[in-house]
Order: sequence, then structure tokens, then C-alpha cells
Amino acid sequence: MKHSGKIIFCLTVIILLSAGAAMADKSAVTIDAPQFAAKGTEITIKLNVTHHGNNMFHYTNWVYVKVNEKEIARWNFSATRTPESEYFTKEVKYTINEPVQIEAEANCNIHGSTGIAKATITVK
Repeated sequence: MKHSGKIIFCLTVIILLSAGAAMADKSAVTIDAPQFAAKGTEITIKLNVTHHGNNMFHYTNWVYVKVNEKEIARWNFSATRTPESEYFTKEVKYTINEPVQIEAEANCNIHGSTGIAKATITVK
């Protein structure tokens, strides 16, 4: 009887871990920013990050945003400081003085990233 209890416990753990892995995915980011802005205007760049399964073992471990190939903001997370939810937003202000190429990426500590998101802002 003791032996069958251990087997049931082990099978339950395996099923639960498998279900969690099946629901997990790579971290993804989308960029919300205006397509056009007047020179000298301060704009808000909003990053929408998604990652199913954020917990202390499996989480988005970093997010960054670059403007014209220069990193302007980065958020690092850890097992003890995970993102607030599976869907979260980060914002950064930026003053437009020239045409802007924005790149952003988020990364899962286990599965990686879906890739770099890109956006362009044209100066009016």
C-alpha cells in the first residue's frame, strides 16, 4: 500500500509539471508608440510583455528597449523578483529629435524570446 501511494504521488507531480510546461511559452513584446512626432516632442514608448507561466522557476528574466541601436531602458527580473503578472507593461519617455527606430525584446529564462519587436517614428 505504501508503494502504490508513492507511485500515485510521483505520477501526480509529473502530470502537474507537464501541464505547467504545456502552458509555458517564450516571452514576447509588442511596442506601442506614435508613428509620427514633431521634433522636440517627448513621447511615451509602451512595451506590452506577455509570458504564460511566470513563477519563481519560470519567468521573463529581462526586457529591453533600444532607440537607434542604443539601449535606453532595461528591466531585469529574478526568481525572487518576478514580473507582476503574465501580461505586464513597461513605459519609457523619449524626446524625438530625429527619425527613430525602436527595438524591444523580452526573454524567458527557460524558453527564450519570440524575437525582436520593431517600430519606427517619423519626424514631422
